[in-house]
Amino acid sequence: MDYSNTLKWMFSLLPMYQRQGEIAFRKDLTNSIALSKHLNFPESAFKSIHVAGTNGKGSTSHMLASVLQEAGYKVGLYTSPHLKDFRERIKINGKLIKKMEVVHFIKNNKSFFEANNLSFFEMTVGLAFACFANHKVDVAVVEVGLGGRLDSTNIITPEVSVITNIGYDHTQFLGETLPEIAFEKAGIIKNNIPVVIGEYQAETFPVFEKIASEKLAPLFLAANNKDIVYTSDLKGSYQIHNIKTVIQTIEVLKTKGYDISEKNSRNGLQKVVKNTGLLGRWQVLNDKPKVICDTAHNAEGLRYVLKQLQEETFEQLHIVLGVVNDKDLKSVLPLFPKNATYYFCRPNIPRGLDEDEFQQQCAKFQLMGKAYNAVQTAYETALDNAGKNDLIFIGGSTFVVAEVV
Repeated sequence: MDYSNTLKWMFSLLPMYQRQGEIAFRKDLTNSIALSKHLNFPESAFKSIHVAGTNGKGSTSHMLASVLQEAGYKVGLYTSPHLKDFRERIKINGKLIKKMEVVHFIKNNKSFFEANNLSFFEMTVGLAFACFANHKVDVAVVEVGLGGRLDSTNIITPEVSVITNIGYDHTQFLGETLPEIAFEKAGIIKNNIPVVIGEYQAETFPVFEKIASEKLAPLFLAANNKDIVYTSDLKGSYQIHNIKTVIQTIEVLKTKGYDISEKNSRNGLQKVVKNTGLLGRWQVLNDKPKVICDTAHNAEGLRYVLKQLQEETFEQLHIVLGVVNDKDLKSVLPLFPKNATYYFCRPNIPRGLDEDEFQQQCAKFQLMGKAYNAVQTAYETALDNAGKNDLIFIGGSTFVVAEVV
């Protein structure tokens, strides 16, 4: 198979959470452990940093990778989901892996995937770890896909575990309360491995303290760093929490022998997009009218983003909005401003919520606008309608942002 047909096989035949939701979620690490053994345990060939959390784990992972690159390390970066190109999930020093690496990995292991009914995510994690081992990276920053305890990435023994924050997302898998969700995220805490908690939350911090104590894992709270003055090229006022988390993590790495200067940290934080190619975090796509997109999609993330949106200067606000069909609309729709013109759309994935149904649900919260059967149509209509001093925001789902960046 060539690269195009390889991707078609991966996307169409492997169970994939982004397309199918709950039926693609695996409730144990059996397959991941079996695949690791099949590949001769590639995760043991490199050092790693493990990053979990409800919001901010993607930005934090990219910031960490950028700082480490500035310090001269060869850095692997595994994140999910991708926006435009599958290979965004697996980068080495900010560069996408080669298409033939994907093709050869699938070709050489296809029978194993089929025989063991591996999911898309399980296979992708195996590909990432194999690539990092083959390229002999010094360290890999590995972002958790969903949760932590049962996530396919949780077969690594990292240098440090990082948990950014806890919010209500994927409650059908992780639990209905914040402590329950925290317990699942805390599953990445390992025996005697330091753990950095990004944000203090009264309901969840005792969970981390208890598990860290049981595992003799030194615990660091990044929120205690009140005097952090670093800035980043990742715009959005909410990034200050991620910056604090990154700086605390770097301090922990330095105690383990990593040579990272203050200059490396400052430069790395200012060159995240250049060094890693990150997209979709308070990304400005156009000037007049100003167009901003952001991948925030749960209540906690949207609360930060929409607060900053209201701090922008504009004459009229236009919002291009779409969600997946299992989104808890009652928790997110009340956060959106009622004084905006909405362009409701369905992201082009099987789990995308029908635009007409979405429009009807939004009307219950006094969010008014028209429905469009494609994200691009909604965006183009917003551009046509907006004056040069207006503001267009695009969001609600990673998959909506992916169609416009």
